[in-house]
Amino acid sequence: MNPALTDKRLLIVTGKGGVGKTTIAAALALESARSGKRTLVCEVNTKERITQLLGKPEVGPEVTSLEENLWAVNVRPEESMKEYALMVLKFESIYSAVFENRVVRYFLRFIPSLQELVLLGKILFHLKEKRADGSFRFDRVIIDAPATGHAITFLSVPQVIVDTVPPGAMSTDAAWMRDLLVDAKTTAVVLVSLPEELPVNETLELHQALKDRVKLTPRLVVLNGFIPARFTEAEVEAPTTTLVHDTMRAHHARSKLSLASQKTLQKLGLPVVPVPRIFGTEFGRAAIEQVVALLSGADS
Repeated sequence: MNPALTDKRLLIVTGKGGVGKTTIAAALALESARSGKRTLVCEVNTKERITQLLGKPEVGPEVTSLEENLWAVNVRPEESMKEYALMVLKFESIYSAVFENRVVRYFLRFIPSLQELVLLGKILFHLKEKRADGSFRFDRVIIDAPATGHAITFLSVPQVIVDTVPPGAMSTDAAWMRDLLVDAKTTAVVLVSLPEELPVNETLELHQALKDRVKLTPRLVVLNGFIPARFTEAEVEAPTTTLVHDTMRAHHARSKLSLASQKTLQKLGLPVVPVPRIFGTEFGRAAIEQVVALLSGADS
């Protein structure tokens, strides 16, 4: 695993929608598990894709073992709300009397950011969870976080709750969640981008927003879909108009854009790991294995 991430227990993977952050989260999880780390990868209230990419059946809201050292969960609001309420109330009978009351459920919808808080709370609970011998149940938790704007809202919820909710169980929980998120010894954000103008610009903005609004400092940028140079300028500029030569020119243009995107992202002062575009008719476990190899190769 990249040195910027090696000692971190919480990895948050985010970026503009469509840049391949779920692919990178799946590859990081697989790489982490193979390094011997007991790893939990979390999707957040979405249609499951990580299990599909890894060639496994869907797991739903229950933490489920996928293979050696690797577990997965899809954190969803209804189940997370129940788990959160039971942790606070302790007794299921009280939960049933309170949270399954239609009137109470109606008013819960108006508590600011409660849904995001319980989703994040479930994930971070697993980060703190311990086994009978006192060791952590999971050595590392990887979050396939929401895309850009929603990610900022999602990750800033604990601080919002601390600032707006009176002292009590909710604000206390929000405080420990915030402390874990902003702990640089524990947490690292991985930004995922594509070698295109809009995703690169959004990555720059996301980096700044995470630092300013959430007090999180990203540690790594993955430039997904990178097109490496394969032809010289002389080869591309040859006065030929064949289909093959047109393809060479198109590839060369994309490779120049990839290099320019990499240079722009390097201005953030973070390691930028290019992951070349993988061509194929299907994108599944075999492709994830290639991404794992590419990420691992970038460490040297």
